[in-house]
Amino acid sequence: MDTVRLSAVWLCLLVSACLAAAPAEEENPEFWRKQAQQVLRAALSRKLNTNVARNIVLFLGDGMGITTMTAARILKGQLQNRTGEETVMTMDTFPHVGLAKVYCVDFQIPDSAATATAYLSGVKANLNTIGLSAAGRNGVCHTQKGNEVTSILKWAKDAGKSVGIVTTTRVQHATPASTYAHSASRRWYSDADLPKPAKEGGCTDIASQLLNNTDIDVIIGGGRKYMTPEGTRDPEYPSDVSAGGKRTDGRDLISEWLKMKEGKVAHYVWNRTDFDAVDPAATDYLMALFEPGDMRYEVERDPAMDPSIVETTEKAIRILRKNPKGFFLLVEGGRIDQGHHASRASMALHETVALDNAVARALELTSEDDTLTLVTADHSHSLSFNGFPFRGNSILGKSPLFGTDFLPYTTLMYGNGPGHKITNNKQLKDYVQQSAAPLESETHGGEDVAVMARGPMSHLFHGIQEQTYIPYAMAYAGCIGHDQSHCQPARPTATTTTTVTPRLENSAPATPLAHVTPVLLCALLAAMMP
Repeated sequence: MDTVRLSAVWLCLLVSACLAAAPAEEENPEFWRKQAQQVLRAALSRKLNTNVARNIVLFLGDGMGITTMTAARILKGQLQNRTGEETVMTMDTFPHVGLAKVYCVDFQIPDSAATATAYLSGVKANLNTIGLSAAGRNGVCHTQKGNEVTSILKWAKDAGKSVGIVTTTRVQHATPASTYAHSASRRWYSDADLPKPAKEGGCTDIASQLLNNTDIDVIIGGGRKYMTPEGTRDPEYPSDVSAGGKRTDGRDLISEWLKMKEGKVAHYVWNRTDFDAVDPAATDYLMALFEPGDMRYEVERDPAMDPSIVETTEKAIRILRKNPKGFFLLVEGGRIDQGHHASRASMALHETVALDNAVARALELTSEDDTLTLVTADHSHSLSFNGFPFRGNSILGKSPLFGTDFLPYTTLMYGNGPGHKITNNKQLKDYVQQSAAPLESETHGGEDVAVMARGPMSHLFHGIQEQTYIPYAMAYAGCIGHDQSHCQPARPTATTTTTVTPRLENSAPATPLAHVTPVLLCALLAAMMP
């Protein structure tokens, strides 16, 4: 019987291989030659942009390794009813690309706190620590004092620029917190999270540092439960005790923040209606906290209550760009990481597509002449893309090959995680990809991540560098920090020729019948097998 099953599988593969024809134009060698020549000519005509970066926008895909980028590119095309592989993401068009090494001082594979300290403050750190050098120890309060390091957000503020953070997680989470906080533990969100020795040692929680450390003009994300006293009912979920205030010190940090901004036009909002009513032209400060904790995944977001990352990015830029000295903005697609941890690749990839859409909107709102835009990741995940799927096969589906156990497997798989042994798995967005090793939560990966750059001095992002190189290169481009050698007057203006992409995402061929037929035949053959 096994021989019959194996024969049927091979027959399925043979039929599929014969029928899965590529788009007709791709069968013509001239198609590829012309495409390559277009890219070559664009590269030859490109001039280095050596302007001063008045503005710096850093897009951070938390957990967005190269495999995630590739899979998201395919998903973005397939969401448009295309085969997907030939899709061009906005971040794909950036002319300069390098790689960053992501290890931290004490671990081979890092977390988001240590990496954020590296690419924001330029100093490698220990796992789980925020805004500290490696002399700061994880969870040990007394090691904080004297080991604090400042971030490029503070450098930009000190230079007179406006600054902002936008995230899809809580604003006290590792990535945004690393712009303003110094903490021996990334998990000290509110004072209720501080252990007794930390309180006795004089350490303060991350939420309180959001107010006290750096004057941030725009703060957008989730995390309102860490800002209000214990027992405070959440305005959106008043009957949910877990959504209520967490602070044990009785402080209402939202009220304190508003009081600190007296004399300025400052708005605190927690819902879509109030957010839309904020006029960027008449606003000096904005704090928008849309959820008690992290914001909802993009595919679960209620657009009537919460804006998208595209909309929050736009609002932030419109507020910040009024400053004649420019701005620094960090935009984090933070839930890419959380989707991966749950082995829910669908969630992670939709979050990545949403981040790419935010990149596109930011490029429309800024000029390549004076705005340095970066897209990078803090680390990757154990995600792999495997199995010889046919062209146009659903990126979230199964490989047409079967394992030696005659069972199918997912095209996307994790090295570890909750998908080791799947029972009663849900479909679509809640589907859990298979994994090799059993863990309750999938882990990060340790390989290098991409750094894509566009705008003034974007050519500085090249080769394979330490992650700590990133903030110094950004600071040099923007004439902030100690190195002011790029700030001489009367610099000649140079322009950058944007890479001509030979095939835009909306020009990809629609999925032909030839791609659907093999799948139907496979299903029919599988149903016929005993």
